[in-house]
Amino acid sequence: MKDPIVVSVTGAAGQIGYSLLPRIASGQVFGYDQPVSLRLIEIEPGMKALAGVVMELNDCAFPLLDSIEATSDLDQGFKSANWALLVGSVPRKAGMERKDLLGINGKIFIGQGQAIERNAASDVRVLVVGNPCNTNCLIAMKNAPSIPEDRWHAMTRLDENRAKSALAHHAGCHSRDITRLAIWGNHSSTLYPDFENALIKGRPVGSVIHDRSWLEGDFIKNVQQRGAAIIAARGLSSAKSAAHAAIETVQTVRSVTSYGDWHSVAIASDGSYGVEKGLICSFPTSSDGKTASIVEGVELGEFGKAKFQLSVNELLEERAMVSDLLPD
Repeated sequence: MKDPIVVSVTGAAGQIGYSLLPRIASGQVFGYDQPVSLRLIEIEPGMKALAGVVMELNDCAFPLLDSIEATSDLDQGFKSANWALLVGSVPRKAGMERKDLLGINGKIFIGQGQAIERNAASDVRVLVVGNPCNTNCLIAMKNAPSIPEDRWHAMTRLDENRAKSALAHHAGCHSRDITRLAIWGNHSSTLYPDFENALIKGRPVGSVIHDRSWLEGDFIKNVQQRGAAIIAARGLSSAKSAAHAAIETVQTVRSVTSYGDWHSVAIASDGSYGVEKGLICSFPTSSDGKTASIVEGVELGEFGKAKFQLSVNELLEERAMVSDLLPD
């Protein structure tokens, strides 16, 4: 049997963590031949609930779950981590603006970035789920300067999945029939789900769905506002779908991307598509099985370029808002 890998998860007693952890422990994420050691991190008031989560994980008797450690200490929680899933953050609530989240959550990711740099394994990779995830990822990355920028990811796979579901429903097909659908920009209400380059059963979306006004209007709006709609419906932010998207993000980074396809994840820009280098932005990406890289040469029409630029502008505004949290 392989040696265990260490997976650190923040916000481990929260709703996303509750959905995520059994699937990691079962082998779904890192493989059915890969043992895992979980380091579960919570703030002190959440430690009692986390103890209950640990009890349930133990009661599942997962063959691949080598060990569990629950802690509120960041140094201990990220010790020897091969993957760090930064799930914990104050969730967005009804009526809350992104700037409110930036103010509340930004400081959390300074300490997490510094603790990852001090304690994680040399091959650590990081996925930020806690919102606003692009800018939280930027804050953590800038506070861990020795860790290569290509190890940092922020989650836009949930937006991709939402967009695929919406297109499939409108076209009367299955979401698995949708390929090459990229999310450009920020995980926010400005994100751009690129229907112009996406395919339905190998055909351009526009040749299957002829209602361009729907594609440019309600389709984009509904994907952008889906998180708010779920909050309005259940009184809580997305949890199960967010956990699933986090799993898929890790899986696609760790797997070689199918030829001609791509997936969405926010990574540090290398200057492609006119995005300032180092900004955490969502692009179409492919992976060699270790590293997600920006797919070059994807052509955006004038409509898509304008939408993408709006989202990039928002990312620049968010960065300016947290400039005091970013080391020089």
